[in-house]
Amino acid sequence: MRRIALFLLTNIAVLLLLSVVCHIFGIDQWAAVHGYGGMGGLLAYAAVFGMGGAFISLAMSKWMAKMTTRARVIEQPQNEAERWLVDTVRHHAQNAGIGMPEVAIYDAPEMNAFATGMSRNHALVAVSTGLLQQMDRQQIAAVLGHEIGHVANGDMVTLTLIQGVLNTLVIVAARIVGRLVDSWLSGGRDNREGGGIGYFVSVIVLQLVFGLFASMIVMAFSRWREFRADAAGAKLAGRGAMISALQRLQLNHGESTLPKTMAAFGISGPLVQGLQRLFMSHPPLDERIAALQKQMM
Repeated sequence: MRRIALFLLTNIAVLLLLSVVCHIFGIDQWAAVHGYGGMGGLLAYAAVFGMGGAFISLAMSKWMAKMTTRARVIEQPQNEAERWLVDTVRHHAQNAGIGMPEVAIYDAPEMNAFATGMSRNHALVAVSTGLLQQMDRQQIAAVLGHEIGHVANGDMVTLTLIQGVLNTLVIVAARIVGRLVDSWLSGGRDNREGGGIGYFVSVIVLQLVFGLFASMIVMAFSRWREFRADAAGAKLAGRGAMISALQRLQLNHGESTLPKTMAAFGISGPLVQGLQRLFMSHPPLDERIAALQKQMM
């Protein structure tokens, strides 16, 4: 549960920070007077912060991924294994019709890989040293096909759009309800000169609560895209190789050393039970394997 909590806090921290900054500098109060004259003004204000924060995160995703995992980009292959890795990514990228991604290796004991980037033609594909050491080349090729599938499907951009829209709705809903709470606490007076303490506290709490529900939607999409990426890996590297790679990944037992901000982009995620499943970024490996096997029938 600690992993899930940390991941969710990362996703909604930007909203909470924006609320505090807006309150301290009076931006929220100014917008209430000048920009909340109608729903259009509130939506525009919320979209700037909600969509803006999501796309800033996307724009920084490659840099953040390299920094947090300390991934080494392969500029010039230093050995035969690195040459094979780069050539395999290039082959998959050509077959998928996308630009050649940067290829990187990061030091981690578990079998994992991820893809991120601002667009289909400017992406990063990284694999762990554990994956290179514990999988055969057919399995690695399938994992790379899975990650190229994420890039070709535009999953990073789509996920950002969904997160941005939900951020916007969270900001709008929190402020509408917060204004009602503030009006009720002030005896029905319309406090347009800046929300009181009831408004400020309500917005913070409601953004946290609404943010949790928004995260459920984002994670549901994340799980769905994993099935699509598995299908892409099967197409690029062979269905048998993709199934074999997922079966090999089951030996991870859900462990991952990827930073929480990158966890949703890895090929496998932590194992959870009960209500925690609503916040899973990845479907259980058994379900993913079953989906591929069903397609073979």
